[in-house]
Amino acid sequence: MEIKITSNTRNELLSRNEVAFTASYDGATPSRADIGAKIAAMQNTPIENLILAPLKGRFGVRAVAGIARIYDSPEALKATEREFLIVRGQTKAAKEE
Repeated sequence: MEIKITSNTRNELLSRNEVAFTASYDGATPSRADIGAKIAAMQNTPIENLILAPLKGRFGVRAVAGIARIYDSPEALKATEREFLIVRGQTKAAKEE
């Protein structure tokens, strides 16, 4: 999987970076966890501070476009993001707790 960052905007009011990207892949569509982990590694940030909101793919194209919101702290993330997006980005072990 190859991820190309198309824009990186700083939002000081919400203490986050808004990163637009395109992920191209071979084979099966990568999971949200795989995409999030790769973007977190590219941006040098913990995965706990990252939310993937919309991921959009098109039929017949082996690419997914999306936006990642990278917060400065987990507290800023919890104060801003909706609960279902926070739960969607967690691992299965964290969801069971």
